[in-house]
Amino acid sequence: MHGKLNHRRQFGGGRGQALAKAIGMKHGINPTVIDATAGLGRDAFILASLGAQVTMIERSPILTALLKDGLQRLSAEPGLSHISEQQLRLVQANAIEWLQQQANGKTGNRPEVVYLDPMYPHRSKSALVKKEMRALRALVGDDEDAGQLLHAARQCARKRVVVKRPKGAPLVNDSKPSGNVQSKNTRYDIYTRSD
Repeated sequence: MHGKLNHRRQFGGGRGQALAKAIGMKHGINPTVIDATAGLGRDAFILASLGAQVTMIERSPILTALLKDGLQRLSAEPGLSHISEQQLRLVQANAIEWLQQQANGKTGNRPEVVYLDPMYPHRSKSALVKKEMRALRALVGDDEDAGQLLHAARQCARKRVVVKRPKGAPLVNDSKPSGNVQSKNTRYDIYTRSD
């Protein structure tokens, strides 16, 4: 494995990075996480490489096919195959419906954490977003149902919901979080179960 993702895995700060802190990964705690907006799978991979059990939910058939291919490639990587085989799971589904089923089910399989990374709002700055993000938006469109997704996530998560937003972006659905963790350009809004 090469490139930015591998660099982030090796040198991104481990459990000290903002994403891991927001998820609640500390002192050997490895939560079960639903990444309800899997997208390209980067954050799911980082969380899994840090020890979390991550289920990626993706509604786009095209992105699901890309993620499946990525998992197969990961399983062929020496020293990393355990991540794809033991730490990551992929489900193609509408995340709102899937989370509602988990919340209403009697199986006890509700995750500790639900992670949401809805499509960022359109930028007012003149600089373009990265080419891959423009392609992703063109492929899957805007997340117009982000508010519904947040509601479903809060009903499903046993401990917390984490929503990734650009720094300075409005809250999803104007729902006030319990707190947040910030990095240089990103804010992770945290909704604890007691909310």
